[in-house]
Amino acid sequence: MKKEKTVDFHIKWGWHAISRMYNAYASRFDITMAIGYVLLNIDLDEGTPATKIGPLLGMEPRSLVRMLKSLEERGLIRREVDGNDKRFVRIYLTDEGRVKREMARDGVIQFNNMVREKIPLDKLVVFFEVMKDINRMVEEENIRIKAAEPEELPLD
Repeated sequence: MKKEKTVDFHIKWGWHAISRMYNAYASRFDITMAIGYVLLNIDLDEGTPATKIGPLLGMEPRSLVRMLKSLEERGLIRREVDGNDKRFVRIYLTDEGRVKREMARDGVIQFNNMVREKIPLDKLVVFFEVMKDINRMVEEENIRIKAAEPEELPLD
């Protein structure tokens, strides 16, 4: 099968194009697309538990730790121990983080408005349905693969 005929090629190709566009937009504000996504996923009022951010963005824990450290050093976020449960750390946006978040939000809205102006609603509805179906199939396959993994052998 030629790569141009595979579903994953088109998803990845499209995402890379969008990513490049978002990074070009974000660079004007001294951030990256990844920073923008993290900022957009932090609750403005309640903050967000650090452990929830990675799964929201599909980031590995090590990458997330580096990203949060960088954002804290840049003064875009602050960490606070959760008042109810001292085991958890909540991430809050600083004033500067809120400004950068708004810039990222504007970029996302501009792109989505552009897409909605150029692509008819009926096509977008089908696109969203297909993407949901693909995501559901991938999740089911991940569960199946995980269930089929051999158990760890005892060390004795």
